[in-house]
Amino acid sequence: MSDSSSRCETLMNNCQTGHDQIADSPPVLSELDRKLILLTQKGLPVAPRPYHVLAAALGVTAEEVMDSFRKMLDSGKIRRIAAVPNHYKLGYRTNGMTVWDVPDDKVKELGQAMGALPFVSHCYHRPRHLPLWSYNLFAMVHGKSKKEVAGYIETISTLLGEDCRASDVLYSTRILKKTGLRIAAEPVAGNESNTAVEAGPEKTIGE
Repeated sequence: MSDSSSRCETLMNNCQTGHDQIADSPPVLSELDRKLILLTQKGLPVAPRPYHVLAAALGVTAEEVMDSFRKMLDSGKIRRIAAVPNHYKLGYRTNGMTVWDVPDDKVKELGQAMGALPFVSHCYHRPRHLPLWSYNLFAMVHGKSKKEVAGYIETISTLLGEDCRASDVLYSTRILKKTGLRIAAEPVAGNESNTAVEAGPEKTIGE
């Protein structure tokens, strides 16, 4: 199964079990966890051995840094460590959020098939809002032109076949924000869990 398909399956399962479930108790950050997050929330050092650079800055070993990141990943304090390419600089300047009206009992099956397509970066099951909004399956499509994206949309339509009852596409018009949430430099008073974050601008494309 491709990474896109796996991501879509996870999103589908999350939607079926409840939107944005919140843990009963938030994970607690250790002093080293917090320091590492503060140092890396804008990105890892651009160096051949970034964990060694972090270790030197904090006066610990590279093994301690890597072990801390592993534990934060395992506990869910951080979700992943990955490269984030700038798709605009790569030439992918046309982004279309495609929306589809498909049978509810086939959303998971169709969503997984859609998410496996190489030009689909995100695939979501979302509730309908009748009578104004009948779409229940969303897929973000990227291309270098509207003509290219239109071709991808036709591919999705062919894939869905008779299960596609209606569709539309919302194109990005401008970049609104560039960064994700930022953890507070200092814990908020009264928050003993040491998990305070400040709502920095999220990377969002206006659609």
